[in-house]
Amino acid sequence: MSKLGKKIINLPKESSIKIDGNKLTISGPKGSKELSINEKIFSSSINEKNEFQILPKDKKISKKDSVMWGTYRSLVDNAVKGVSEGHEKILEITGVGFRANLKGEMLNLQLGFSHDINFKIPKNIKMAVEKQTVIKITGVDKELVAKVSSDIKSLKPVEPYKGKGIKERNQFFIRKEGKKK
Repeated sequence: MSKLGKKIINLPKESSIKIDGNKLTISGPKGSKELSINEKIFSSSINEKNEFQILPKDKKISKKDSVMWGTYRSLVDNAVKGVSEGHEKILEITGVGFRANLKGEMLNLQLGFSHDINFKIPKNIKMAVEKQTVIKITGVDKELVAKVSSDIKSLKPVEPYKGKGIKERNQFFIRKEGKKK
């Protein structure tokens, strides 16, 4: 039995889940998201207290199905949080002359290269640049927010000697000591 899969998902008042066979449509004030679950193995239901639960159809569940049970529950929980509150990542740029600007649908980054880098912002993502060194990425889909954040961080990873580069807020990285005389 999956410890995570057993947990009940409490739906906020403004959010709702529509079950149509194996398709789940989660909607809320921030937007909507569609997910699909394997209806041969799992059944989903909403009770009168506005709580959502995924349960296996068989009493005896294999190890693989137990893992998938927890995974489906986490995906639905992330979708519910996304449509009600939204997901957010904050990136910080460290380095002399390193800065970011928004130009329409493009994020313009100056990261110490001989040229500027233009990053195209996906449709379902909203970005805000604060103080030219802080980028705030928000969206409904947790996976897409994390992917965009990772793509931007990979443009200039943090180097270990001076700490220059792009990192997430509160991200820990190990600094190295430089040459000794």
